[in-house]
Amino acid sequence: MAFETAFTRMLGIEHPIVQAPMAGGPTTPELVAAVSNAGGLGSLAAAFLPPDAIREAVRKIRALTDRPFNVNLFAVQPPRYGEAEIARANAALRPWRDALGLAEPPAPQRIMESFDEQAAVLVDERVPVVSFTFGIPDAAAMRAFREAGCRIIGTATTVAEGRALAAAGVDAVCAQGAEAGGHRGSFLKPFEESLVGTMALVPQMADALDLPVIAAGGIMDGRGVAAALTLGAAGAQLGTAFLGCPESGASPAHKELLATTADDGTMLTRAYSGRPARGIANRFMREMAEREAEIAPYPLQQALMADIRRAAAAAGRTELLSFWAGQGASLARRLPAGDLVGALVAETRAALSPLASAAGRG
Repeated sequence: MAFETAFTRMLGIEHPIVQAPMAGGPTTPELVAAVSNAGGLGSLAAAFLPPDAIREAVRKIRALTDRPFNVNLFAVQPPRYGEAEIARANAALRPWRDALGLAEPPAPQRIMESFDEQAAVLVDERVPVVSFTFGIPDAAAMRAFREAGCRIIGTATTVAEGRALAAAGVDAVCAQGAEAGGHRGSFLKPFEESLVGTMALVPQMADALDLPVIAAGGIMDGRGVAAALTLGAAGAQLGTAFLGCPESGASPAHKELLATTADDGTMLTRAYSGRPARGIANRFMREMAEREAEIAPYPLQQALMADIRRAAAAAGRTELLSFWAGQGASLARRLPAGDLVGALVAETRAALSPLASAAGRG
């Protein structure tokens, strides 16, 4: 039996389960297709991909599934910066480059992909679902998505952001709680003022909006999905839960660390990209927290970190690498994605059954 909600009806999917888009490699076409084939909504994180790579990935997904899927972009404009910002950030990174035997690289010529060029591919390919985080695309982009037949999902970390997304014409809002792994989606206020927990955020968002709300942050199994639905969500988005799947592009080291990460073993950091993101705490995060003022804004810091990431990965220096994960990391399971969706559905049904029985007796 499928769980029907306003969200599943809108997309024509069986289960109100969304595999979160996780940028940097974890969300492979194989993972996306496996989740969609199992009746959920698979999501491709395309924010770091050039347009041609997005097109290739979309077509590969379509070769693997005929079910709806989502492609996610970062709706953000590049910051203004100059030599001073680059010099300050590089000074903070110098000890790490020295440890890896790296010379300071030249200033990056390009710090991010063009949102407009990426969005044009999604419109041209008429992807079933488009989602975005970090802000709201302009009216022209929103109109183009809609005219291409795309359903649109925006990410909000506060009720005010949810209302702004609704006013911009999204079809659903992903309510990202503070427990969530990866980048924070905050865009109206500083992230420190937008760290609302999932359990507090979801019912307030559901009450405030006349749109399907997707709960995200700390959801790892059917108990979490059931809680999200009970709180008024029409769907639940899980990211860290899918990292351990064989179809995931997460590195072996990343998958191994999940099992040993305690509930307090993650932290928010700007050190890797310039934008706050939650990951498994390590030496680099802790030491860079002491140089917070020297970290460049997103996505300049992301570009400046490129040589360090490559060298650290090649040398196996995991203490320098970002392993994004939410606060429920230790609950991740190494199941094929389709089996994980099936397990989540069974667990959700089991968790909701006593509640339904109790309501009936009442």
